[in-house]
Amino acid sequence: MTDPARLVVLVSGGGSNLQAILDACADPGYGAAVVAVGADRYGTVAVERAAERGIPTFVDVVKEYPDRAGWDAALTRHVAGHEPDLVISAGFLKLVGPAFLAEFGDRYINTHNALLPAFPGMHGPRDALAYGVKLAGATLFFVDAGVDTGPIIAQVAVPVLADDTEDSLTERIKQAERAQLVEYVGRLVREGWTITGRKVTIP
Repeated sequence: MTDPARLVVLVSGGGSNLQAILDACADPGYGAAVVAVGADRYGTVAVERAAERGIPTFVDVVKEYPDRAGWDAALTRHVAGHEPDLVISAGFLKLVGPAFLAEFGDRYINTHNALLPAFPGMHGPRDALAYGVKLAGATLFFVDAGVDTGPIIAQVAVPVLADDTEDSLTERIKQAERAQLVEYVGRLVREGWTITGRKVTIP
């Protein structure tokens, strides 16, 4: 039996996506294990959850470094020290820099609460509602140097209801987003992937 794939998860908050991944990893058939959790701020619930399970954690706060490049280099070093097969942004609210992308660009994934390329940025559900779309959703993608512009791994659609508010739509998207993240992390580590231009292929 092969060893499980090594996951490093980056977080900024409560860690509901991290929890979903941890729950999935409890099944040996999933094929992965979270080997470290990193954060960009102190006191996150997500880091506490990891520590309670005995998973190594680290915190890299931008303002503790002389400049953004120094932070990026430190984050890269700390993640690399855990030898990940896949790095997952699970609500990580910092844009990584050139050093990180040079090391992990083809194995660093993020999830966004809109159907990219529509509505990138911090307010996907709000922008989708304001535009009047009938379908919103979530996108899983490999991170590149842009904002929510990397090659798309998977997307899931969530219907917009007539009485939706930003909060209600966001919550339904989160549920679909979490399920998609868990499914495709498992598929990526078990089946592998290739990236050709903007096209991601899972065998």
